[in-house]
Amino acid sequence: MTTITSSRGHTEVVSARRTDLRDVSDIISLFSHFTEDVFGRIDIMHLLEKSNLSLTLCNEKNEVIAHAVFLDYPNWNITDQSDWESFLHKNYLNNKCTPLNTLFMHLFVAKEEYAAGCSQEIIRKVFIEIPELQFILLFIPADENLEPGLESAFEKMVTAPGSAVDANFTLLMSPRHRYHPQLHVRKARLEDYNDLMPIWTRQSETLKETYSEYFLADIIEHQDEENQAVVCEAGDTVVGFMSLCSQVDVSLFHACFDLGPFHGLCKPHPEDVLKAPQEPSIPEDEDKSKQTSQEAESISSQNVECISDQDAAVQKGELTTISHPELLLDDITHKDFKASAAPLLETEEKDTFRPVYRGASNAVCIRLFCIDEKYETRSFTVRRATTNDIPGVKMLIKTLSLNESILNDLKIFTSARRDPDGTPVQAFIAEVLDQIVGISVIRDEMDIEYIRTHYNIEDFIHFNYHEQEEHGHLNHFALNPIFHHYTKHFLKEILRLAHKSSLYYPIYPQYTEAKFQNPRAHSLTSALHYMVPVRPRRQIVYPLEELGINAPSEQVSKDQPSYSLNHINRKLITESKTSINSRIVVVGASDVGISFLETLVFCPHLKFNNLTLISIHGLPGKDLPASKHRRFLINSHCFNDEDYAQMSLCSWVNVVVGKMTGINRTAKYVVISKQRKVPYDYLVLCTGQKYQVLSPTGADITKLPTNRDVLSEWPQRYTGKVPSNHFNLNDDQDCLQALHWLEENIVNSEGNIIVYGNTIDIYTTVETLLSLGINGSRIHLVQPPLTSDVTCLNNSEIESAVQEALSEAGVSVYYDSILAQWSKGDDPDLITCAAFTTNTEPFKLQCSAFFSFAYRTVDYETFKAINDACLVFDGRLVIDTEFHTNDVSIRAAGSLTKYSRKYYADEWTHSNFNSKEIGFELATSMLNLFDPTLKPFSKPPEGMDSLIPMYKGCKIKGGVLPRGCNYLHISKPEIPIQLDIELALSDHGMEIITGKARHGNYFRMHINKYSMVDSITCFSKTPFPVSNYICLYGQHERLLNDLHYRWNEGQITDLYSYFREPWSMAIYHDQFIDLKKELRQILLSEQVPEPPPERLADERPLPPEPVLRYLRRHRPHLPMYAPAAGERGAGGAAGRARL
Repeated sequence: MTTITSSRGHTEVVSARRTDLRDVSDIISLFSHFTEDVFGRIDIMHLLEKSNLSLTLCNEKNEVIAHAVFLDYPNWNITDQSDWESFLHKNYLNNKCTPLNTLFMHLFVAKEEYAAGCSQEIIRKVFIEIPELQFILLFIPADENLEPGLESAFEKMVTAPGSAVDANFTLLMSPRHRYHPQLHVRKARLEDYNDLMPIWTRQSETLKETYSEYFLADIIEHQDEENQAVVCEAGDTVVGFMSLCSQVDVSLFHACFDLGPFHGLCKPHPEDVLKAPQEPSIPEDEDKSKQTSQEAESISSQNVECISDQDAAVQKGELTTISHPELLLDDITHKDFKASAAPLLETEEKDTFRPVYRGASNAVCIRLFCIDEKYETRSFTVRRATTNDIPGVKMLIKTLSLNESILNDLKIFTSARRDPDGTPVQAFIAEVLDQIVGISVIRDEMDIEYIRTHYNIEDFIHFNYHEQEEHGHLNHFALNPIFHHYTKHFLKEILRLAHKSSLYYPIYPQYTEAKFQNPRAHSLTSALHYMVPVRPRRQIVYPLEELGINAPSEQVSKDQPSYSLNHINRKLITESKTSINSRIVVVGASDVGISFLETLVFCPHLKFNNLTLISIHGLPGKDLPASKHRRFLINSHCFNDEDYAQMSLCSWVNVVVGKMTGINRTAKYVVISKQRKVPYDYLVLCTGQKYQVLSPTGADITKLPTNRDVLSEWPQRYTGKVPSNHFNLNDDQDCLQALHWLEENIVNSEGNIIVYGNTIDIYTTVETLLSLGINGSRIHLVQPPLTSDVTCLNNSEIESAVQEALSEAGVSVYYDSILAQWSKGDDPDLITCAAFTTNTEPFKLQCSAFFSFAYRTVDYETFKAINDACLVFDGRLVIDTEFHTNDVSIRAAGSLTKYSRKYYADEWTHSNFNSKEIGFELATSMLNLFDPTLKPFSKPPEGMDSLIPMYKGCKIKGGVLPRGCNYLHISKPEIPIQLDIELALSDHGMEIITGKARHGNYFRMHINKYSMVDSITCFSKTPFPVSNYICLYGQHERLLNDLHYRWNEGQITDLYSYFREPWSMAIYHDQFIDLKKELRQILLSEQVPEPPPERLADERPLPPEPVLRYLRRHRPHLPMYAPAAGERGAGGAAGRARL
């Protein structure tokens, strides 16, 4: 905060902040007659949207008293924005302005009496905000004068002889030295000690205590050829110090890091060995394989692809890892954890080639550095590429995997400026001292309508203020790592020179980017660190046949490979993210864990540099969509393949493949697979519960035991070696392995398959086995005794249909059966026979494959790690309502956990709630630790802190059941009770049912006593739009086109077709909830609306203005709705939906 004084002697305490759209009306109120005279006619919304930097000064009452806007090209359209540098050099003397060090003021307004103080404060803040900035320029008409408040901030620039520009405009300049003087660097002297000590003491008490108070004096006094010290001065005061030493242990760095980008920190020598020697004896195929491997490694190891420690995104093969230097894995050796941008996380293959450098050391060591202010003055030039640049670019990118693609695109630009299909291409070169250090290739973004409708891009830009041609697509961006800190400037210059306002960079999933040199290839970019990931939008599943000509355009509804979208614009370039370097380690790739990571990654103003996921099989979503093995298990519909592709968590999260086997709370690290260590600052446990190998009771069936004899010993965990034909399916990788085993050993052979359990997964597994062509007579479904009165389907009609389907397929079903024995034949690794006890007589089945879904609990090794760490475990890991365990650094969520007994809510756990919502709430609770913009939560009222939170998201499960019927059940969070008992309750509400389960067209919807949709159950032979139906949950029945009334009138005979009608499309829209909130605010407001104007007898009433505004804004998604009368074309809109 700063105190400024008005022309009348009044004082105000002001603070500067970034301009918000809510300030627009206040800014306009500050306009005066000087504003248009000096700056021209201003569209403030358009100017803010295109600005590089806009600042607002507010007083203590948060009143706007001044505002300024800055762009990287001149105001008044003096010259083309890409050519202003040469224009200034031609027309003005002593001009040192470059795109790196210059901004132009496009607007300044302030309260008249505070204008002088506000102008000084805003300009000072701009120089502080942008360290590279040296000059602020302003063009004004030659016959105009600055308003009094700005006169003191600028000085006139002298025009060159013969220049005619002075006749029309005057150029004014505000140099940095008025606010932050340029620093002078010189060799340190002993008399500098007194100036340095305050900086030294303030910045590091620890160093002072370690090396004594006179450590600095010793360094300065004992300078020689190998040890030098320099200082920088502001005026006559020393403000910075650096101690340098030429003794560098280069061999140690060679052992720990890939120094290829820096020529090994050595001077070039003729005997340097930079490439692996060729071995002619290697077969051609094997040689190609090794060459491909080396190309893959070059993404992170070779010289010019500047992959930052924070944001390398490797999308190749089986590995997807992003690496950060703070994550020190002591001894990682897992074969899937080898591609990384940070060498500390890499493990070397035995045959990995290491360059040999014979030259002398070419590096110095910075032993000590401290400074008050930081300034950059190095020249960094960005320009359009030319044909002469091709050799230099080829040398720059020769070791990159995508060098051919980059060179081809560069040649397309230099030869034709556009692709064969007409898409404009532009290429830009970054130079330092006439040497090419960077290359970037962009195209016009031709799919901008798809981006607008599929991603929340309007979180960052107001789309209507950007022209179609102002959107660019970033294909390649390579920058020498030495100049990584110029990445933002490189991007800013690309936007200016290309006349773009936004850039988009896609990251395709692994199964799409399977080959490096392909038409969709995008080179790995270090610019990703400065871009923001854009959250995808949920899409409506359109019934295209029913909509006909009223369906959305192909650009909106077309199917194309999903990708993660990253974005940058002028404003974002000058905005700095808050870097969070705390090591956050998540254990378990469950829905809760993925939701937690997703929430953190998509915080646009925060940059989490040390997110790590520990998972047995890494990140999900690595396989091709719609694979057969996905059908084995029931689906929670929290995330699907498209979601994983659009998140691209691999770009932001370190992935450690392995199982947690220990937690050291004192040293704060997690033990992986009993040998590796992953350190943490905050540990999040989200492993959930998994199906475990169930131990046979060991009952001797020759003695005809019954269940009563063995129930006391059942269930128990199996501790022996698990047979190879025994399967516990817990995730996609387990299912994929089981599928491959079945295809190799079972599908084309004989033998029984036993499916054991009583969860809904037994039905999806049986259906998957049948779909593989396995005869139903070979499948035996064995169900153990129920532990609850509620069955997995909890719907007698669907259960009857499923049992009928099993019978038709020839599947044998056994009830109330407990596994007593499994026997092994000649191969001790295989189960050949399984015996079960029942309530009457035991039975035995031949077995070629055994699928067990009977025992789900916390994994034993996870339990042991938790228990050995002395975390409170009571059947599950005990937490409080804020996800805390008894360790302040360890949080947990999901089915792994239970609430502490002090809440007296043992029946409620996170298993009763939506996992995606639990993960979001977990992340929100942790953001309070890191996000400086969040307001602290108020304490709950007295007594409320003893209540557990009740989350509102719906529970979902879906899959394909026998007979190929698609099943979906959506319900509120609840403690399960039998459906028959629920129907008998007096406040049950009503249910609407169409179709029959045995006919494969069953649809049940429950409306509660508040007329809200409480649950939905579907059982259909025809696939249906699950994401659409999820949107129906929680809606009022009146909102569903008067569902209750139409049902009572007999107008609804098929709910499937009813919810495909055009009127329902708006409800499925991802921003429909915003419209509901706005209408609710209107209803709750105290203002009484004016009576509507009279209308004709046959004219229907118009919807409220917010509804019309909503439909206008989302017209690309909702073209099936007829426009309002004033907007309708002459032909009308027959056949369209009306509200």
